[in-house]
Parts: sequence; structure tokens; C-alpha cells
Amino acid sequence: MKTLVVLLFATLLLSQGCVTIRQGEIGVRRSLGKIDPVIIPAGPKVYNPITTRMLKVPVTTINLEIKAGLPSKEGLTVASEISILYKVKTHEVPNILQNVGLEFENILILPVFRSAAADVCARFYAKDMHSSERSVIEKGIKEQMMVVLEKRGFIIEDVLMKTIILPGGLAKAIEGKLEAEQDAQRMEFVLQRERKDAERQIIAAEGKQKMAIIAAQGEKESRTIQAEGQANAITIEAKAIREANQLINQGLTPAVLRYKSIEAFRDLSKSTNSKTIITDGKNTLFNALD
Repeated sequence: MKTLVVLLFATLLLSQGCVTIRQGEIGVRRSLGKIDPVIIPAGPKVYNPITTRMLKVPVTTINLEIKAGLPSKEGLTVASEISILYKVKTHEVPNILQNVGLEFENILILPVFRSAAADVCARFYAKDMHSSERSVIEKGIKEQMMVVLEKRGFIIEDVLMKTIILPGGLAKAIEGKLEAEQDAQRMEFVLQRERKDAERQIIAAEGKQKMAIIAAQGEKESRTIQAEGQANAITIEAKAIREANQLINQGLTPAVLRYKSIEAFRDLSKSTNSKTIITDGKNTLFNALD
């Protein structure tokens, strides 16, 4: 009896499977070929391996790296290495497994990428993939992929063109063009430098000319001011003399003149020299003889 119980217990254990769903993964049961719509979160899970299989799908960002030949507008094929960063929508995992299966990268994502890349890259020249237009191409591919894949349960986070290998002849032509552009830029720099030197010389000459003009004008104005000052001084002096004379004339009254004559006579009387005095009683003329 005990042996039978042990056998039954062993059979029960063997009939149970155990699996661990890691962080960043989603588990979905497939029982007898049918997908269970219930999502199983991370952690250890027990299931019946005879009738059920536990499918695990990552729901974190996945980096899908591929090598592809991209067509260009001029009909060339450009070799490239590209990273497609995408995520699976958690709530869409059962539908993806039901409609596409675990090989969704090969069945869905890669074909959509090749179609979008061919459509977008064919609008650009090969040299554009080496220029700032690369970001425009990446954005165009991403947007075109999202149109198809978003409704299927995927999020395209980014499309990165990591390596671009141009055909040999085109690469040399681009290098030659770049060298020519660099030479032209160097020549333009030299011309600009010479032009600036000439402008500086012109500015210096104009500055000297203006300084000379200003100096001449200053000297002229100084002379003018000096002459005006002298003229004003003479005018003022003449005016002062005239006013003084006017004051003197105003002060020379007959009484004053008579008084001055008396003083003159008195001073003459004190002199020992011979004098001749002629007078009409009003005006006096005299001659002194030594």
C-alpha cells in the first residue's frame, strides 16, 4: 500500500513542471495548442508539462541588429549595419503569440523594416546617408514601421544606422568633393583675411585723414578765436579810453579849468626860469625859457 502511495506521489511530481519567469519577461500558457489570454507575471510558476507549455516573451527594449543593403536614389546599394530598438506591448503578448508566434522578429519586424528602409532610402542619394540627412532617414524608417507594427502590438523606439559603407567609386568621389570644398573654404578664409587687412588699412588711412582735418580745423578755430580776442581787446580798450575821455570831458568844467590854470601859474611862479605868458583872461598860453 505504501509503495502504491509513493508511486502515485512520484507520478504527480513528475507530471508537474516548474519554470521561472524573469524580471522583464511575460509568461503565457499554451495548453493543447491554444494560447491562454491570461498574462503570467514574473516569478516561479508550476504547470503541467504534458498538456501545457509556458511561453516567455521579453517586454523590455530589444536591440535587433541586422546587416542590410539600402537602395539609393541614384540606384546604388549601400551596405549598412542597423540597430532596431523595439518593445512588445505587455497586454498584446497573447495576441502576438496567437497570430504571429514566437518568431515575430523574422516573420513581422524584419520584413516591415526592409520594406520601410527600401521606400525611405530610395528618396535620398547615397551621400546623404553620410551627412546630416541620416537622422531624417532614420526617422522616416521608424515612422513608416510604426504605421504597420504599432497596431500589431509593437513599439519601435528607434532605428539607428550605425555603419554606412559606400561603394568604392562613390566614396572616392565624395572624398574628392570634400577636399575641393575644404580647399575652397581655405581660399575663402584667405580672401576674407586679405579683405579684412585692406579694410583695416583703409580705416587707418581714413582715421589719419580725419585726425589731420580735425587738427587743421582746430588750428583754424584757434587762430580765429585768437584774432577775435585781439579785436575784442582793442575794441574794449578803445571803448574804455573813449569812456574815460568822456568822463574827463564831463569833469572839466570852466571852474575846474580856471582852478587848474591857477595851480599852473602858482607852480610856474616857483620856477627860476624865464617865462612868457600870453592870456586873454580866459585861456592861457605860456612858454618857459631855460
